[in-house]
Amino acid sequence: MKLKLKLSLGLWFLFLVSGALGFLGVYFLRELAQDSQDIIRANYESLTYVEELTSFIDAQETKSSVPDFEQFESILSKQEKNVTESGERDLTRQIRLGYGQWKRDTSQFQYLKNLRQPLHRISDLNREAIFRKSETARETADSALLLLTCISTLCLLVTFSFAVNFPSFIANPLRELTQKIKDVAARNYATRLGFRSDDEFGELAEAFNTMAIKLDQWENSNLAKVQFEKRRIETVIASMPEAIIGMDDKRIILFVNELALGLLGMKESDLVGKYAPDVAVRNDLLRTLLQEKTEDLPIVLEGQEQYFSREKQSVLNGSQIIGEVIVLKNVTRFHQLDQAKTHFIATVSHELKTPISAIKMSLQLLNDPRIGSLSGDQQQLISSIQADTQRLLRITGELLELSQVETGNIQLQITPVDARRIVQIAQDSILSTAQQRHIEIKTILPDQPLSIHADAEKTAWVLINFLTNAIRYSPEYSEVTIQVSQQTTGVEFLVMDQGKGIESAYLTKIFDRYFQIPNGQGKVGTGLGLAISKDFIEAQHGSIWAVSQGLGYGSTFAFRLPQNHS
Repeated sequence: MKLKLKLSLGLWFLFLVSGALGFLGVYFLRELAQDSQDIIRANYESLTYVEELTSFIDAQETKSSVPDFEQFESILSKQEKNVTESGERDLTRQIRLGYGQWKRDTSQFQYLKNLRQPLHRISDLNREAIFRKSETARETADSALLLLTCISTLCLLVTFSFAVNFPSFIANPLRELTQKIKDVAARNYATRLGFRSDDEFGELAEAFNTMAIKLDQWENSNLAKVQFEKRRIETVIASMPEAIIGMDDKRIILFVNELALGLLGMKESDLVGKYAPDVAVRNDLLRTLLQEKTEDLPIVLEGQEQYFSREKQSVLNGSQIIGEVIVLKNVTRFHQLDQAKTHFIATVSHELKTPISAIKMSLQLLNDPRIGSLSGDQQQLISSIQADTQRLLRITGELLELSQVETGNIQLQITPVDARRIVQIAQDSILSTAQQRHIEIKTILPDQPLSIHADAEKTAWVLINFLTNAIRYSPEYSEVTIQVSQQTTGVEFLVMDQGKGIESAYLTKIFDRYFQIPNGQGKVGTGLGLAISKDFIEAQHGSIWAVSQGLGYGSTFAFRLPQNHS
């Protein structure tokens, strides 16, 4: 029998029992109502008529009123129509005959007085009928109560059994199925559903057991292949020259190669299968690797400091991240080459600065009229040499600043300084350059002193660099604006020009070293000025950025430094 049919039969049974109870209740209520109605309509009304007729006879006997024959006739007619008991009709006929005799001769009161006996007899008959019918109604009520009690008890027992057993009948197979599904999810393919029946649960158990058998066969047939692939992957990972750590989407460590174990200084059993953040609590290197940091990591390996770059690669299954792999590459050689390059640049820049300064001094002497007058061509050559010498001095200065930044030897003298003084220093430095291009320098400064925590020389150098670039890329007879304002996060310095502007694709790259905008705007210089400016500002715990709406809209370069509240 199917589960659906079982449920239908149970519900139909409850429906029929409930209907039977309702039908029997209505039936017995109608019977009781009918019995009560018969008593009231027949017997009680007859008693009323007898009482009224007896009152008429008493009134005539005492001669207290004039006979009302129509009233008597009316009551007697009603009684004749309400005959319900055996013998009541003959007694009513006797009353009619006696009343007729008295009516013909009212002086013969004996005829009317003789009516008392049949009236008393009719009264007795109806009282006996009322008692008898009351007993019948009580018996009917008792029978109805007994029958309804039996049926209700049966219905309650069946309903109670249904309420107790039905949830278990449904829930127990579902509970067992849920547990077996969990077993299969845990790769226990030998599990089976044990209940047997011919309903839908039986079909479900059969289908589930078939699925488990198929999964068990698939697991056994692919186990060797999976194990082979696992060993091959482990061999590849172990042979790679980089340190590798693999985790799943819940950051459980899945594998670690030998090089990574050596760097972490831990055993494989202490890592594999463990939650990475928990392990990182007692391992500084792993804690650093789990953080979103991009700089190279110095690690002491075999008594020597070596540098490793961290690469994090997410493992995807479609669009879902199912894990991540952290790769540490040894970049010590590149660090050594970079340091050698930095030392070389610093040495060469320092060595070049002295002769270039001497050349600049010699050119100033040549321009002195006391040395002698120069022809126009000679003066032009000297001007050209002066421009090239100034450019060489600027390049060597930037290279020296860069070498300080790369070696971490930036010497900062952080003191409280008025932001307006820094603007004044930068404005005085580029004033002649701006006048040559006929560019007006406009300043928007606070009326009161605005103190900041900064290195005045380095900050002025950054502002000069901004202004030099703004003048270089602005058209003649235009305007460059310097604005200083107090913000909630610090003091902002803005340099706004009316030049060609910068495409949005390059705004995030212009502060990179050696980067020059490929549209021809940045081909002058080394491409180091903005990178050095960024290092100077960030070394003072500030921030730097650039804004431009695009080509033809000019650009704004800005930085923010902490305010001095003391």
